[in-house]
Amino acid sequence: MTAISAAEAPPAPVIRPVNPADYRPAMLNVGVIVWLASELMFFSGLFAAFFALRAATPIWPPHGDTLDVTPVLIATLFLVISSGTMQYAVKAAMKGDKVGFLGWIALTFALGALFDGMQMSDWAGRPFPIDQNAYTSCFYVLTGFHALHVLGGLFGMVLMAIRVKKTKNFGHRTAPAVEMLSYYWHFVDVVWIVMFLSIFVLK
Repeated sequence: MTAISAAEAPPAPVIRPVNPADYRPAMLNVGVIVWLASELMFFSGLFAAFFALRAATPIWPPHGDTLDVTPVLIATLFLVISSGTMQYAVKAAMKGDKVGFLGWIALTFALGALFDGMQMSDWAGRPFPIDQNAYTSCFYVLTGFHALHVLGGLFGMVLMAIRVKKTKNFGHRTAPAVEMLSYYWHFVDVVWIVMFLSIFVLK
């Protein structure tokens, strides 16, 4: 066998130092996920109180309190659809489509505002006050806190739309914030579905 000359030898592999920052998750993602985890624990506590009171009450709902499911179901459909329009807003942001994003986020805002408006109308039509019994207290506390979270999401959409309108180079730098807003909105949507099933459907 003939020896391989230095000129013919393969080059030595280049070893580059590893930058730990390249493998760290974005702080925005971590912060939003931790925050949503705390929100999940908050609603879990409310649901635990609801089911504990329900188990301890022989007749649920007491005193013949009834719930009109139809308008709440329509409001639920609006909220579920808004989750889909929010995802279209995220896709538009990923593509750098400012006009598309603003259109989809406006539609999402309208659906969310319609949901909250129907919730308030539903409360106004209820024949029972919040302090009548454990059932009515649970009903208003659960649905009220959720309505506040929807309102917070609507406020976030307004801030995001203002930021996007002022941004000249709309694109990948804004997309992460839009995506985190969508995480929150999807969370609010899922919480309401569980709440709707627990309060209005489960007998």
